[in-house]
Amino acid sequence: MMTRNLLEIVAMCGGVLHAAQGTADSVRATTVTGVFTDSRKVAPGGLFVAIAGEHDDGHQFVPAAARAGAVAALVHDLDGVRSALADAGLAPGSLNLITVSDTVEALGRLARAHLADLRERAAEQGRALTVAAMTGSVGKTTTKDLTRQILAAQAPTIAPAASFNNEIGLPLTVLRADETTRFLILEMGASAPGHIAYLTSIAPPDAAAVLVVGHAHMDGFGSLDGVARAKAEIIEGLLPTGTAVVNLDDERAAAMGELAPGPVLTFSATGDARADLRADLVELDDGARPVIDLHLPGLSAPARVRLGLPGVHNVTNALGAAGLALAAGVRPEAVAAALGRAVSESPHRMDVRELELAGLNGHSLGILLIDDSYNANIDSMTAALDALPALAGERRRVVIVSEMLELGESSAADHARTGELAVQAGAALLLTIGRGAAPAAQAARAAGIKTLQVADADAALDLLGSEHSPLRDGDAVLVKGSHDSGAWRLADFLVERSEEGAQR
Repeated sequence: MMTRNLLEIVAMCGGVLHAAQGTADSVRATTVTGVFTDSRKVAPGGLFVAIAGEHDDGHQFVPAAARAGAVAALVHDLDGVRSALADAGLAPGSLNLITVSDTVEALGRLARAHLADLRERAAEQGRALTVAAMTGSVGKTTTKDLTRQILAAQAPTIAPAASFNNEIGLPLTVLRADETTRFLILEMGASAPGHIAYLTSIAPPDAAAVLVVGHAHMDGFGSLDGVARAKAEIIEGLLPTGTAVVNLDDERAAAMGELAPGPVLTFSATGDARADLRADLVELDDGARPVIDLHLPGLSAPARVRLGLPGVHNVTNALGAAGLALAAGVRPEAVAAALGRAVSESPHRMDVRELELAGLNGHSLGILLIDDSYNANIDSMTAALDALPALAGERRRVVIVSEMLELGESSAADHARTGELAVQAGAALLLTIGRGAAPAAQAARAAGIKTLQVADADAALDLLGSEHSPLRDGDAVLVKGSHDSGAWRLADFLVERSEEGAQR
């Protein structure tokens, strides 16, 4: 847990302190023990960072943060905050306030200074604080989860919660590190050029992995080459001695090795013998989990490893995690052992579970839920639908997809391809959510597959929960789609309905 004197915080973020009334003499003794952007999560001793978003302005929630025990707030609207405190029945001068021109930029400055200080102190004491980072159009969070488990088996490790991979989430992760942290894992995402360069300016990695260059945020990048240039920023942002870990199976990712300032580790899920790390003899067990011969530098013979995540696409993520762990100094034997014990830790990512649904369609029924609903582009959609046959077995296959967002000009073609992939996966029913997903339904219908189309997630929830629900006892149900189009809400509904039944 981070602990910093309030005056240190002010200096690090480049702000001006407006001390709470009656506390000027005790400011030097005020300690900040955590940084928060959500007032509902503020803990005593916290610094609340007020961020003006699309829908809410964090300055309105400063009073709630104060009541939760915050010792200070980072703000840009001093008068607005003082008015909010007064409206909430709190004295306008009851909380330490730090003013800056831009709270998001100040959060980044604070994280940058905090990490630099931790690294300097670790070096002075003969210790290391190793930063391992990853990016890619798909697989970042799964790779983060796997890397965390490998490194945490060796020494104290900090990793992002969920997908904290942007200009707000990454600094919050950095600010959780302290003097005991040996490994700091960071996920770096981008929706436009320059985003990852900014993140590496806050936390230059010791090791950085590029997983896949794919069709994510195409409206922000324009082309796959544009995506590649943006992802390459993580390699360009490495420390001078840092190690690049790149996917040899992806030509654009592999080419980034030439940009590395230091060593390069390559990996191949297809068994390319040129790769430093590779997987051979890949098989799927009864749960569609890959079993691989894992080749690592330093192993005298390949290790037979059963991954804890379903889907052959997770071999790439596992190799990326293994490469980062090796670059961080973990012995290959320990990497192989920990990788075989690792599982997915983040919600809505190939989460496979048997559910007994209570009161659905007028009676109870059992389904196999395959929840991969956190987000989607055509690459991750392809991977999920490729995994469906092995997971479903002889069950009837139902595919529920919500609209994939931020695809740009390829949207119609990518959604049509989704319908074709659902057919190839043996879907008996395709339910699409949102106008943009209509080409998927059209392609599946043209191939003779039953389709249902609804306008939004609310309509889909009404349909699933009604007496006309299309689900049947024994179905295998894949739920997939972009986060903001709401597929995850359907997955949560099914899980909650199952839990309600279990409680009765």
